[in-house]
Amino acid sequence: MKITVRPAAEGDLSALLRLYSELNPDDPPLPQASVDAVWAAISHQQGRTVLVADAGGAVAGTADCIVVPNLTRGGRALLFVENVVVAGAFRRSGVGRRLMEESVRLGEAAGCYKVQLLAADDAYVHTFYEACGFEALAQGFRRYVP
Repeated sequence: MKITVRPAAEGDLSALLRLYSELNPDDPPLPQASVDAVWAAISHQQGRTVLVADAGGAVAGTADCIVVPNLTRGGRALLFVENVVVAGAFRRSGVGRRLMEESVRLGEAAGCYKVQLLAADDAYVHTFYEACGFEALAQGFRRYVP
C-alpha cells in the first residue's frame, strides 16, 4: 500500500474529525460553524501544518505540527507534534511512521533544533515513538484548564 503524506486541506475536514473521534472518543462533536472557524484559524497560523497520510485514497492518519520561534539555541525554532492518530483499520501498516518521518522533515526544513511531543502513558505508544527515533528524555507535565 502506497502512503502519501501531505498537508491537510479543507476537503479533509470530515476525515480529520473522524480520526480525532478515534483519538478522543468522549469528545462531543463540534458544530459545523466551530469546525469552520477553528480550521480557518489553523490554516492561517504561520508555521502550522496539519499533516494527513493518504493510503489508497483514504485519509488514514494525521499529525498536527507547529514550528515555534525560539530565543535560545542560537535562535533556532522547535517543532511540536500533537494530535497524532492513525485510523484503527490502518494501524501497524506504516502510516504512523510516515507521519513521524514527515514531521521530522518539516522540523529540519524549518531549521528546528528539535522535534518534541508528549505521548500517552501507554507502553505501545512509547515503543512506537522510540522506533521512530524519539527518546524519552524529559518528564512532561500538563494542567488542564476548564
